[in-house]
Amino acid sequence: MVGLDVGGTSTRALVADLDGNHRGRGTASGGNPNSHPPEQAAAQVGKALREALTGLDPAGVRAGMLGMAGVSTLTDPAVRALFEQAWHEAGLRCPLRVASDCEVGFAAGAAERSGTALVAGTGSIAARIQDHRMVATVGGHGWLLGDEGSGFWLGREAVRAALRALEGRLPLTGLTEAVLTRALGTPPEGGWPGPDHRSTSSRLITVVNRAEPIALAGYAALVTTTAAEGDEVARDIVRRAAEQLLDLVAAARPSGGSTPVVLIGSLTAPDNPVGAALRAQLAVRYGEDVVRTATDGAAGAAWLAALDLLDEPAAAALHTRLTAG
Repeated sequence: MVGLDVGGTSTRALVADLDGNHRGRGTASGGNPNSHPPEQAAAQVGKALREALTGLDPAGVRAGMLGMAGVSTLTDPAVRALFEQAWHEAGLRCPLRVASDCEVGFAAGAAERSGTALVAGTGSIAARIQDHRMVATVGGHGWLLGDEGSGFWLGREAVRAALRALEGRLPLTGLTEAVLTRALGTPPEGGWPGPDHRSTSSRLITVVNRAEPIALAGYAALVTTTAAEGDEVARDIVRRAAEQLLDLVAAARPSGGSTPVVLIGSLTAPDNPVGAALRAQLAVRYGEDVVRTATDGAAGAAWLAALDLLDEPAAAALHTRLTAG
């Protein structure tokens, strides 16, 4: 079987067998048609597939799954046709099946049929998974309307905190200096915030507003780095981000359930301050055994593709081998 994890910045393909052996891998640039022209996106998916299938017989692939955020784009017949073309030009004869990033991410972290998936990277969304399919979502409204606790949200809060510090409403801390250096470059003599706080504030506002809104996510790492160093303003932002993400999970999760919560995305990692705070709160609310970590989205997609070929015990055994490989 073949599984694909298709994102806006990268595309990863995995070919595996029913014993859980990884037979081939391929990578390419972003293949999400929500982020790139559909022709370009489909070409990157084809590139990753061909690389993963190098030295293998594509006709021997019995099942395939493509996981992607905003997968509804493929309901457009013209876009779907481009991806079907890339699929078949790679030599595959099995049908192209698609799933959301929440579904393949959940499958990468849990073999259970149902539970909750939380994605927290540049954006954020929680999903209720039932029988391996996404049946409800909370959040995921994009940078303008939501994405609470996400990388974008963290970056925006970092810049807002810097502006408040320049106005005297928050203390000037290492986070303030980091934001100003990233936005404005080399500090003036004497260091940030410079001799004229109002001028520095105006320059920061101008630089941020001239950039694409999503560029605010680039400031997120400043929050997590300075929080790890003990910066109190950054630590407060981290705390609030974890609370926002916990709220998404709670809203998506059926009350009284004991099914797993699978964490997906860079912000949920245990070595990330946001991820560490979130995991601690989830453990208190639901128990440590409930919290799982998605490993490889491409492996999750490959496992979902294999479900029609296996009975339940065999599928559970395959999951252990495939996602740990």
